[in-house]
Amino acid sequence: MVAVLEPARPTVRPAEVALLASVFVVAACGLLYELAAGALASYLLGDSILQFSTVIGTYLFAMGVGSYLSRFLERQLVAHFLRIELLVGVIGGLMPAALFALHSVAEGSFRFALYGMVMAVGTLVGLEIPLVMRILKRHFRERYALKDLVSQVLTFDYLGALAVSIAFPLLLVPQLGLIRTGVLFGLLNAAVALWALALFRGELRHARAHAVACVAVVAALLAVFVAADRVTTWAEDRFYGDNVVYSETSAYQRVVVTAGPAGVRLFLNGNLQFHSRDEYRYHEALVHPAMAAHGAPKQVLVLGGGDGMAVREVLKYPSVEHITLVELDPHMTTLFAERPMLRRLNGDSLHSPKLRIVNADAFAWLEQQPGHYDVIVIDFPDPTNFSLGKLYTTSFYQLIDEHLSAGGYAVVQTTSPLIARKAFWTVATTLEAVGLTATPYHAHVPSFGEWGYTLASRRPFRLPTVLPAGLRFLSLDGLPALFNFPPDMARVPTGVNRLSNQVLVQTFEEEWGKVHR
Repeated sequence: MVAVLEPARPTVRPAEVALLASVFVVAACGLLYELAAGALASYLLGDSILQFSTVIGTYLFAMGVGSYLSRFLERQLVAHFLRIELLVGVIGGLMPAALFALHSVAEGSFRFALYGMVMAVGTLVGLEIPLVMRILKRHFRERYALKDLVSQVLTFDYLGALAVSIAFPLLLVPQLGLIRTGVLFGLLNAAVALWALALFRGELRHARAHAVACVAVVAALLAVFVAADRVTTWAEDRFYGDNVVYSETSAYQRVVVTAGPAGVRLFLNGNLQFHSRDEYRYHEALVHPAMAAHGAPKQVLVLGGGDGMAVREVLKYPSVEHITLVELDPHMTTLFAERPMLRRLNGDSLHSPKLRIVNADAFAWLEQQPGHYDVIVIDFPDPTNFSLGKLYTTSFYQLIDEHLSAGGYAVVQTTSPLIARKAFWTVATTLEAVGLTATPYHAHVPSFGEWGYTLASRRPFRLPTVLPAGLRFLSLDGLPALFNFPPDMARVPTGVNRLSNQVLVQTFEEEWGKVHR
């Protein structure tokens, strides 16, 4: 027998491994910049679905432009690749810091700068992968047929994208924040440039100039990484107008607390949630009409309201035996349970032995949990996006109905009946669509203007005859006025907000958008 020897496979070279690893890094960095731009846009402009959709669309279009332009780069491919990596590292890595700062000093230019930077980064990223494939093909021709080359490169490309898509919300942003996360990945792009410099130094015409550029980019990125907290504080102090005493980017939102001569304010994704000088008006109006009308509530459910202010008002009723607070973001409940200044504001309500705190999505929690409640207080942010809009739909209110005791009341914060009149009455129409009786009312809160609420129950609402002692805003004599609507806030025909249409989000954006034009 004659032994048949298989041809020896070419040895894997370090340069080849480095280039394939760079594909992984390039893909990870590209997706990271895309996610960071979308997150920043949603934090600062609202409506996360719209912002992510337009940012991703612009980014993908720009990548297509970059891929097309790559055909015009014919010589000095390694030098072009190195320069592109440095540009991506600088523009993409510094994009969160630059946009934060720009939003504080020139808010009107923010959108232009956002999409300009997304276009620039997307175009550069679109150039990267075709260049890597051509470099691999040129230097390792014996190892790759075209099909193998495309398969190998795209495999590493998609693996890099997967790694970042998981790490971005779960690890990177919560631990590093957006600015340091962007800079970290800018440094990874610079590292790829350094790999290219070291591996292909012999064929680079101006190796020393490239080395100087690499060092300069790394130094600039490291400086911003070290100064990230100062940049964020400076930008937020200018934007909010008061000293920022706490700021944190959680997995769900940007939480900022400011303090100044006028008092303490809480902002979520740039939107004011309360001002300490008049929050009592909002929370007394939210809680007491339902609680007092019930008479002797024992089991109370609070959805949202992680600041503990609504719980503070609920605790004014001696009949209450147990309160369940369901708040999505653990950063909120931890912050307002630990900071002395904020604990004073909520009366230390989050440490009450009657309270159980659950950090979960309210929709999913209601679907999974049994039990009935005498009063359900629904204190969610306004329906600025579809994630929040689902909490104002018939599907959600059907769950509320299932958890409400026979004689119980639910109350929903319902935005402004003056500014967002149609959105306000859409909530009442949606509650009625699931068979509940809707009783709207309103109160004046100086920080917000005229604000609205809606009571929901299976029985007609009757004005309470007793209120807890020590209230600063509500009184028995003043209660009837809350339920009277002048002509400019009177009911208008609206549709029903369902999961399948989310008409409330669009209506809300249209009405509030007119205020900012």
